Amino acid sequence: MTGVDREITVPVPLLTARGLQNPDAIGWTRTPLIDTDAVGRCPRGWGRTKRWEYWAVTTPTHIIAMTIGALDYANVRQVWVLDRTTGEEIDVFEIGALSRGVHLPGTIGRGSATSNGRRVSLEFAEDAGCTLLVARSPRVRVDIVATRPSEHEAMGTAAPFSPFLAEFTVKDVDRPAHGTITVDGVVHEVPAGASWAVLDHLRGRLPYRTHWNWGAGAGLSRGRRIGLQLGGGGPLAVRHGVSQNAFTLDGRVHKVAGALEWDFDPEDWSAPWHITGDRIDLAFTPFHVRAARTQLVLVGSVTHQCFGHYDGQVRADEGEWIAVAGITGWAEDVHNRW
Repeated sequence: MTGVDREITVPVPLLTARGLQNPDAIGWTRTPLIDTDAVGRCPRGWGRTKRWEYWAVTTPTHIIAMTIGALDYANVRQVWVLDRTTGEEIDVFEIGALSRGVHLPGTIGRGSATSNGRRVSLEFAEDAGCTLLVARSPRVRVDIVATRPSEHEAMGTAAPFSPFLAEFTVKDVDRPAHGTITVDGVVHEVPAGASWAVLDHLRGRLPYRTHWNWGAGAGLSRGRRIGLQLGGGGPLAVRHGVSQNAFTLDGRVHKVAGALEWDFDPEDWSAPWHITGDRIDLAFTPFHVRAARTQLVLVGSVTHQCFGHYDGQVRADEGEWIAVAGITGWAEDVHNRW
């Protein structure tokens, strides 16, 4: 990579005082050093601001995904649950005007995120050493603690789309989790040591049409705690030289430069995927395919999200190849109009 894909080691704002993208912020971080409080405060370019918190939790029996999003002209909230034994999905999605009922902190870690609608309420509350994930919908109650181990690192990237459009994302992919999920009155444990929480945090201004591939997963493999953060197919990897690719070993980020090669069959989403690149050689085998389509006046989305297991190997900064065996996660292909 050129000098764009560089590590940021000091605090810096994403936007300048004039509301333009700050070149000093472009790069990647191990800790969330990028200040995004100015995102959404500039009236110029109204409609391009995107802010969201997406948490997914994998357990031996269930997969839970929770979303709080604000898009200037609309807000969204969602609770989605997969029963891994029966294959049943429970999905409650709401969309509202402007940012009514939604509170999102300007910068990651500076307060809790909440969203309340007619059928769904969500709270992601920051606490000492953890994040409390609480969700309520007609059939589902979620009460999960996503712990933040000492000296824990998470992959952050700041990238420009134009002098005015820029974004900062944090992909925190290997948070140990525990708690409960209640479905139709039946309580299911989220057991510590076998459950993992993944955060996708975004603040920025994005183009109206975007496309991406994203893969993530976490778990234990041969005694090592491994988290996978695999990006590709979108503007970050292709156009601007800031890659979102990384993995974590026992909580430490190992950055992977350059774009990854995604090999999958859009005619058969349940077929094995292969994701390869510098220091990455992974096969992904789906066990469940989630297809979702939203077509509204201003907002549209076509999503194919496959849940399954990762196997293969990744090469650490020190040069050692680390085995990846049976890591639970997902790989997705998303086209958005928003």
